[in-house]
Amino acid sequence: MEFLLPEGYVRPRGYSLGTVAEGRVVTLAGQVGTTPDGRYESGDLIGQTRRALERVVAILGAAGGSPADVMRLVWYVTDIDDYRARVAEIGAVYGEAFGKHFPAMTLIGVIGLADAEALIEIEATAVLA
Repeated sequence: MEFLLPEGYVRPRGYSLGTVAEGRVVTLAGQVGTTPDGRYESGDLIGQTRRALERVVAILGAAGGSPADVMRLVWYVTDIDDYRARVAEIGAVYGEAFGKHFPAMTLIGVIGLADAEALIEIEATAVLA
């Protein structure tokens, strides 16, 4: 995987501007912060983020992949102000799941998600070499 940074551009913190890879493409539906059996253990953004990332890692594993294969993440959050206030905590949870791998990422604040209890939903695209 190649991380894109055009000449003269500032390197972003915590994500990449773009990625390039060759191989088998794996797309993941948006994952919310539930346990494998679909239960919410947390009504908190940090707890749900941890669970959503665990689900992403587990599904990648089912395809024979890992977080290092992720090219792009799209995060949807229902409270952008809470996200901004807790970005350091979210970064720590992200690091537990993805380490120092920072693919292209997009964060979108939304009014709500399909599951009314969900505070966050994370989509992933990976390429297995």
